[in-house]
Amino acid sequence: MEEGEKKYWLAFSLFEGIGPVRFKLLLDYFGSAEKAFNAGERQLREIGLPQKTVDKFLIFRKKYNFGSDFVRFSDEGVKAVFSGEENYPDLLKEIDSAPSVLYVKLSERTSLKEIFRKKTIAVVGSRKMTPYGDRVTRALVKELVLKNWVIVSGLARGVDRVAHEVALENSGITVAVIGSGLDRVYPPEHKLLAERIVKNKGAILSEFPFGTKLSPANFPARNRIISGLCRGVLVTEAALDSGSLITASLAAEQGREVFAVPGPVNSPLSEGTASLIKKGAKLVTRVEDILEELD
Repeated sequence: MEEGEKKYWLAFSLFEGIGPVRFKLLLDYFGSAEKAFNAGERQLREIGLPQKTVDKFLIFRKKYNFGSDFVRFSDEGVKAVFSGEENYPDLLKEIDSAPSVLYVKLSERTSLKEIFRKKTIAVVGSRKMTPYGDRVTRALVKELVLKNWVIVSGLARGVDRVAHEVALENSGITVAVIGSGLDRVYPPEHKLLAERIVKNKGAILSEFPFGTKLSPANFPARNRIISGLCRGVLVTEAALDSGSLITASLAAEQGREVFAVPGPVNSPLSEGTASLIKKGAKLVTRVEDILEELD
């Protein structure tokens, strides 16, 4: 992709009213992001954009400074990776709503292509983890890392944190996908964990531009990327209302394998994984249950 075209892709990623699906529609119709960005009001309406979105976009277009964001990303050590580039993760390209732009923070010693050339699995679960959930997550993640799997999770409290930490403790590579801008790591106490991930040849990813605050609406969007980056999703502990079940559901829609660990029958945090197993997720009691499906 030419550098001139990239700046228009980046501009659209920063405009809140046009997501991956609408951006693809614009690309298909106009042939390039540059032509779409400079299209007239009538043309934008003709392809189906709501009038409110068109009005907001015209204001955004008039005020947008093409140079400022590239400079800011560079200063923060962040790269923008575009879905038309070779460096963009191949598995993520397969999903219908793949982000047009990924914001990435990673070590200069590695590249996104190098990370995602390896086998990837998502490990997710409850933020309010029990000692049982902690034990099974640690045991399974350690075994996966020792077999050279990259661990992908969401940098949240509970299972996500343990998954990232165990990967690092065993000299593995881990990737965190967050639901905010890369300048607003949440929860704040995981900022040091995020830095450790980057220093140890991992990456922090987001489709949300700088300044984007975390909101409940961002979690499903983040979860589709977590599952989209991986060959399978492992849920180690979850309640029935856990966001991890959304990740598992998205994984199934994307054609990924879903794995779940059974737990104590009297624990509310086992109800979510039990529900997944009833719906067809593979029951996992040892790492071989995962490997025989994915290898």
